[in-house]
Amino acid sequence: MDFQLKTLTVARAAAEKSDVLIVLVGSAPLTAKDPLSALIASARKAGDLPDKAGKLLSLYHPDEVVASRVVLAAVGDGKPASVRSGVIAAVNAAKAYGPKRVVMIFAQEADGTAVGCAVAAAADASYVYTTTKAKTSNGENGRTIRQLTLGVADAGAVGRAFDEARATVSGIELAKEWGNRPGNYCTPTLLAEAAKGLSKLPRIKCEVLGPKEVQKLGMGSFAAVAQGSAEPLRFIVLRYQGGPKDQAPVVLVGKGITFDTGGVSLKPAAEMDEMKFDMCGAASVLGTFRALGEIQPAINVVGLVPSCENMNDGRAIKPGDVVTSMSGQTIEVLNTDAEGRLILCDALTYAKRFEPAAVIDIATLTGACVVALGGVRSGLFTSDDSLAEALEAAGEQSQDRCWRLPLDDEYAEGLKSNFADVANVAGRAGGAITAAKFLQRFAGDFVWAHLDIAGTAWKSGAAKGSTGRPVGLLVSYLMERARSGAAQAAPHKKAARKESGAAARKARSVQ
Repeated sequence: MDFQLKTLTVARAAAEKSDVLIVLVGSAPLTAKDPLSALIASARKAGDLPDKAGKLLSLYHPDEVVASRVVLAAVGDGKPASVRSGVIAAVNAAKAYGPKRVVMIFAQEADGTAVGCAVAAAADASYVYTTTKAKTSNGENGRTIRQLTLGVADAGAVGRAFDEARATVSGIELAKEWGNRPGNYCTPTLLAEAAKGLSKLPRIKCEVLGPKEVQKLGMGSFAAVAQGSAEPLRFIVLRYQGGPKDQAPVVLVGKGITFDTGGVSLKPAAEMDEMKFDMCGAASVLGTFRALGEIQPAINVVGLVPSCENMNDGRAIKPGDVVTSMSGQTIEVLNTDAEGRLILCDALTYAKRFEPAAVIDIATLTGACVVALGGVRSGLFTSDDSLAEALEAAGEQSQDRCWRLPLDDEYAEGLKSNFADVANVAGRAGGAITAAKFLQRFAGDFVWAHLDIAGTAWKSGAAKGSTGRPVGLLVSYLMERARSGAAQAAPHKKAARKESGAAARKARSVQ
């Protein structure tokens, strides 16, 4: 969708050409005396438009309004959650009219946060997946809304927030696109091609490693998961260089299982199709880089995506097998369906070479996190209070929220093994936490956080599809870090350590 920002009053918005005019009405009194403002005030006084966020009143051909249809949407106190509720309700209502051009205006003053939430919510409500659908007779198979003009009291005052929100939406929709693709349209090779496409954006570079390079690097845990699939693995390395070369980067690690059968520990057939979403962590990394390439913040970011399928043939790993990770730690594979942590642990070890300021891994890791938090908040695990606070604040700012769970050492007791340094599962109790404790073993050399997005990365049922989360959270965190100067506070001696051995020197694009 084409988003535009414009300085508009309610009176001027009434004169704008559009198919639908959406007016976002807060709980504060309206002081303007133009006909549309007077109509809104009357509707509120009569109780036809309550202040509760998300309540609507639709009008047809109101006097002195160019648009044939007007949707009044309550946004209550104007806080991010309220704005999001109001905008989603209004855009969903407007879609019923099949509009191509929509004007949406804040009736009262709105700050940058409200503007950002409005853009994100409008894009979310109007998104339609089209890649594997046939076009209709008129050549259209996507969203009907082509352009949305957002009207505010002073466009100049919120211009930066608007631009960042528009770029973030591009990233979210890229993450949705790849998350929604079926497994035959999203193999590790195709995902790597999408990552290489991001290198067309300024300051972004991409390298892709194949099976031979991964094996030579000693990523035995990652390679073991991939060995049951006919599709070759790919290890994607993205770099965004927005800060000085000696600035320590933030490293994002995204789980990229493009389809997960569970392996020998086979999943139930019901809803197994949704295991195409098991690469949404990887998709969120690609989406974040898309946003960074458009915003161009002064920060360095590295993205690591271990990508493969978890399939089941005669070469697949078996329960009881012991594999050796890149860190040298051996792992007893008690459940082949706990494969995400097996690929992430090698990526976390690889991250150490960048001497990172912080490492954040993002993964659809455990059903236990879905049980704990449902689809509202992502699970957050970290032993660093400052990083936890920053990620939680970014989640609230972007309305892509997370919730911190514990990492007490006692939770790791169940990971003990008689046959290896660690087991890959620890039973059902506290499953999201024990999975995080497993990853923590491989993140001891840097500040680290784990986001379990198993409940938030996609929706099931009638609204089945990728949500694009947590791109909003990650972009918000990185932008705040760039603005606050935190990125400059943790320089390292080298931008990245020299990769040792012939395998690393061959870490180039793999066809």
